[in-house]
Amino acid sequence: MSLNEFLHMGGYARFVWPSYLLGLIVLGGNVWAARRMHAAARTRALRRAAAQPGARRDAAPSGAEVP
Repeated sequence: MSLNEFLHMGGYARFVWPSYLLGLIVLGGNVWAARRMHAAARTRALRRAAAQPGARRDAAPSGAEVP
């Protein structure tokens, strides 16, 4: 089997390759959205922890880094 035959996929390349591309776009969007939501939730949690009475400015919740 040559590379050209593989890329042609027995005549089904016009269906297979766009499906792979769409899958990669969806997975990439999912990763991007998850990272964005995680960063927003982390920021909210750090702000909430800093706003609590008696909270020290240099203290962060366990495991969290202060930017």
